[in-house]
Amino acid sequence: MPVYIQVAAILRRRIQKGQLGPDDRLPSESELIEQFGVGRKTARSAVKVLRDEGLVYTISQRGSYVARQA
Repeated sequence: MPVYIQVAAILRRRIQKGQLGPDDRLPSESELIEQFGVGRKTARSAVKVLRDEGLVYTISQRGSYVARQA
């Protein structure tokens, strides 16, 4: 399984368990790189997976945040 999918799965579990709630900021790319020991492209790809799933939204120059679920 690609590393970015693994990182996305970890973040998804944190969202599902409520460790990251609606409108909470996800760790920055730099924080993900440090936390998971991955490259910038991997960190970006992991967040993109969650954004494509509708779990997070990104505000340019501010970061990514957990989306409110219906």
